Amino acid sequence: MTRRIATVTALVLAFGATAAVAIAIWPDRTANNETDEPPSATASVAGDAAAAADGVPGNSASSAAPDTQFALEPPPGPQPVRLPFKHPPAGGILFDVDNGRVLWSRNPGVPRPIASLTKMMTALLVAESDPPGARVWISAKAAHTPGSATGLLPKGRKVPLEPLLDALIMISANDAAVALAEHDGGSVTRFVKEMNAKATSMGLGCTHYTTPNGLRDRGNHSCPLDLAELARADLANSRIAKIAETRSAQPRFPIRGHRLYLGNNHYFLQRGLSGIPGARVTGLKTGFTDLAGRCYVTTAELGGHQLGVVLLRSPNPIQQVPALLRAGFQYLGDLPPGRPTTAPAKD
Repeated sequence: MTRRIATVTALVLAFGATAAVAIAIWPDRTANNETDEPPSATASVAGDAAAAADGVPGNSASSAAPDTQFALEPPPGPQPVRLPFKHPPAGGILFDVDNGRVLWSRNPGVPRPIASLTKMMTALLVAESDPPGARVWISAKAAHTPGSATGLLPKGRKVPLEPLLDALIMISANDAAVALAEHDGGSVTRFVKEMNAKATSMGLGCTHYTTPNGLRDRGNHSCPLDLAELARADLANSRIAKIAETRSAQPRFPIRGHRLYLGNNHYFLQRGLSGIPGARVTGLKTGFTDLAGRCYVTTAELGGHQLGVVLLRSPNPIQQVPALLRAGFQYLGDLPPGRPTTAPAKD
């Protein structure tokens, strides 16, 4: 925990040397339906960082020392990448996936609603504890979950687990998240407790879950720093890493036609990164609700390095994600000098 506190403190101090940052916890509002790629950004206020009203315990108290193998390393001095935005994201971080070094950040430790980025933890728990060959009973609750979904889960039947994990990550299926939560935890409530316990064990101090899919914003929040560490943990898991970089899949499934047809909804995985020739997108997750805004976790490899970007409530992730990754790869020498890393990006 001491290392955790030092990391957050150093990040905030480092960022404070280059800009004045207004840090606020946004007021709680009623959640809206969740999708993953809205046609336009919304401008509503975000939810609070308070504990959930449904009584699910948080992750603030733990007697065991946290596992810090995926913790980030703050820069020893000023942040090496400076990329001011005219309309910046509410929070964000640029980091080296392999060694955890932070290259840029904005409000890295401020909790905010995270929409479907919640599924990064759901995937991690399932991938770590449930074998690929397991079968999952589909309840009525899972089959009728609203929002982004497969829409094809056969109520009252057992289905293979791995296609559900594919759908969870690739198309952000809310119904798959509920089915996996009920299978792994026995109930959604117990699984959410497992999610919070895992966050505690990883030292994710600004993270709290109230849902396995992010469909509800109230009490469900994290921050760029925690999400970057969670992204490193996800990509260290071979099952998640393989799914996260898959553009399309047709796993066998007990429905009419006998297959699910899945296309990964991560924009950059399908369309690449503008201005970064040769970069290979490796994942990972996107999300959107009215309260959370556009949320992106994007990772990419180039020249022997793998960088990641977390953006929360970004007004223009389609430009801001590549701009940050481009600046990071230029700093590491994987891209020739072009736009200076200190120049403002068009957003």
